[in-house]
Amino acid sequence: MSILPYAPVPFWALEATEVFSRLSTGPAGLSSRDAAERLRKYGSNTVSSNRTSQAFVLFLAQFKSPVTILLIVASFLAAGLGDLADAIIILGIVLLSGILGFWQEKGANEAIKGLLQMVQLNCSVVRDGKTVSIPMITAVPGDVVQLSAGDMIPGDCLLLTATALFVDEAAFTGESFPVEKYSGPLPADTPLAKRFNTLFMGSHVVSGTASALIVDTGMSTEFGKLSASLRNSIVETDFERGIRKFGYLLMELTLLLVIIIFALNVWLHKPVLDSFLFSLALAVGLTPQLLPAIISVNLAAGARKMARKQVIVKRLSAIENFGSMNVLCTDKTGTITAGKVVVKDALDCNGNPSAGVLRYAWVNAALQSGFHNPIDKAICEAYQGNEKLPNAKAEIPYDFSRKRLSIQVEESGRSRLITKGAFSSILESCTEVMHGGQLMPLGPDLKNSLVNRWEELSRSGYRTLALAVKDIPDKHKIDRHDESGMTFAGFITLFDPPKPDSASTLLRLQQSGVKLKIITGDNALVAQHLAGLLELPAPRILKGPEIRQMSQSALLHAAPRTDIFAEVEPNQKERIILLLKKAGYVVGFIGDGINDAPALHAADVGISVNTAVDVAKEAADIVLLKSGLQVLLDGIEEGRKTFANTMKYVFMATSANFGNMFSMAGASLFLPFLPLLPKQVLLTNLLTDFPEMAIASDKVDSSQLSLPQRWDMTFIRKFMITFGLLSSVFDYLTFTCLLFVFHAGEREFQTGWFTESVISAVVIVLVVRTRRAFFRSLPGNALLGASFAIILAVCLIPGSPLSGWFGFVVLPPALYSWIAVLIAAYMLTAELVKHWFYKRLLAHISKKNKPAAQSHLSR
Repeated sequence: MSILPYAPVPFWALEATEVFSRLSTGPAGLSSRDAAERLRKYGSNTVSSNRTSQAFVLFLAQFKSPVTILLIVASFLAAGLGDLADAIIILGIVLLSGILGFWQEKGANEAIKGLLQMVQLNCSVVRDGKTVSIPMITAVPGDVVQLSAGDMIPGDCLLLTATALFVDEAAFTGESFPVEKYSGPLPADTPLAKRFNTLFMGSHVVSGTASALIVDTGMSTEFGKLSASLRNSIVETDFERGIRKFGYLLMELTLLLVIIIFALNVWLHKPVLDSFLFSLALAVGLTPQLLPAIISVNLAAGARKMARKQVIVKRLSAIENFGSMNVLCTDKTGTITAGKVVVKDALDCNGNPSAGVLRYAWVNAALQSGFHNPIDKAICEAYQGNEKLPNAKAEIPYDFSRKRLSIQVEESGRSRLITKGAFSSILESCTEVMHGGQLMPLGPDLKNSLVNRWEELSRSGYRTLALAVKDIPDKHKIDRHDESGMTFAGFITLFDPPKPDSASTLLRLQQSGVKLKIITGDNALVAQHLAGLLELPAPRILKGPEIRQMSQSALLHAAPRTDIFAEVEPNQKERIILLLKKAGYVVGFIGDGINDAPALHAADVGISVNTAVDVAKEAADIVLLKSGLQVLLDGIEEGRKTFANTMKYVFMATSANFGNMFSMAGASLFLPFLPLLPKQVLLTNLLTDFPEMAIASDKVDSSQLSLPQRWDMTFIRKFMITFGLLSSVFDYLTFTCLLFVFHAGEREFQTGWFTESVISAVVIVLVVRTRRAFFRSLPGNALLGASFAIILAVCLIPGSPLSGWFGFVVLPPALYSWIAVLIAAYMLTAELVKHWFYKRLLAHISKKNKPAAQSHLSR
């Protein structure tokens, strides 16, 4: 509930003094003690639900499968009919399975929460009369917050002061253009989209500066009310889509199998309740119940490993896209280059060093109060003067349409406008030029001379800004219209050299199947110079003005062939990425700026750095604690390891589980008894799943890391049929052995079949987990240890007190020898079939000439 109820008058209809009074605060903000008290009272500034209820819902989610629910109901029915012992055992196994899944998923969630603390967003608030930076989650109603370009709005706020403030509110209004904000009360019935004195949590500052009073936080905000629907609108990743389709495939097979087996068993006059329970248990055995938990554990383990390599994962499902990524789009700053911008020269219009031009640039950079960027920092560091800064009277903040920043200063009794920005933007605002110490009209000849000088500096690899000045009448309040009729003063050249290892890292990136594309606002000449330093052979360059003129189909054709997109406007980044995705690529984008949020959202995997502006970090799926391509390569490798280990469980579930369940279904048709009792089927499923929980720590072959990997349902379907049928062949050989060699009765058959099915399901994991021969690619210690523990347990259960509970008997030693021979033959045959399967697939891929599919072979 809001701390400041809307009745009778909402806060946007009140004067700031009245809202201060109602919130018991003031322009000097809250005291630390008062803020701590309010944090306890109103809770954390987050739209997440209570952690206790989250844990309870997570636990209940372990039993949401319709098959599991039916099994629980049927168990109660069995208890009501007098079969209490079996009902308790079945319910116990279902509960144990659910607890195991809950424990794994909860641990994964807690690990991710811990990692996210490393990249939490901060905001600047006034506490104890001083501006301090605090975690956004600790902001409370009554805080006075200071905002500048790139900042996320930490709560629903009443605007107090604003300077050229523009805010992106697309999440609320659907309007793609930033909204200008200003202070002052509005009518009480003003709709949300027209509340120009209100800032909403979840929006962000595009340009300008402001101070605002936080009125509502967390679930009381408009964003909190929208949070459920916003979460539902999150785009499904390729991996999530694959899991869903895989689930549908298993569901169809399961329902078909259950209906057929139940009907046939009833037709064969077997007990109806036993047949129903057996059919449901069979469905549970076929369904990889722990798949969600295992996926969460694998992804969380991968996220922890990536964190050790300075890569923080904000959205777990993005790990798969990270591993699948085959195109990476990035600005050059901080990734390819050192990220340390330095001023090379300050030049007048004739290209001569000029202390006056450097001073103009220093005044502009030092007095601007908006987004503090590396360029302004470099200019301030380059200026060696010890004079006092003049008084700043007004400011027109930088924005991406004007591409310039203006400061009005007062010195020596004169009011002057100093403007710094992109060369073309400054040139178009000038009508005069300071040439040879004289003020001259900026005619065509002088304009061409300036353009030629700018091109020469750019061709040398320097990012070149321009400066202009203009005298302003006293007491005149400047606006954007004053950025005209100015005098061109000179150039500032800046240099950001490439990192020493950039060329070699780029080569490694390409060798790993990831194509790098540079998207930069710098001009094409600077980009071309950088390409030469990076030893890129004949890069294809496409410029922003050309992109603007191209149709969607033309750009769709050109984008995959382009290496460098130069002079790109902010809205063009998103367009480029969407078209690359449409062309069939898995696209990553590295962004750290205010205008990068749309592109980060559009990319399959949005990547930012911890030093990025808030809006970029918020939009990103993955945050790099260190900038650079090397740490990105490490992250890609961990992403591929995580994906490979997750897919291993899918292969196991589609081979051993499917084969065993198919075999049991068939055996139930010709046996006078059930091949396994329902509780035995559930125990089989639980024991075979247990070692696979350790798959997250398994070793991964180097071949699985060499290329991007993607989910392929066709590949999985073929794998399921091939290895499922192979499993069934050896199952029926086991049946033959039990019935015709040992003449097993009901309990002997069920015990022998349970022993063979669990052990074969465990050992086949060692075969299908790698494309190589299993003895050449040994599993991780955890997986190997868990596998041996389950095999030992299966051999000991028939002679333990548990045997009576589950209906097992002690088997003759000779039968164990036969089982060992059958399992050894199964492993050898599976190795041969695996070799044939991948060889046949490779031939099919070569025939179709689809190199992208090569990634499946690494599994």
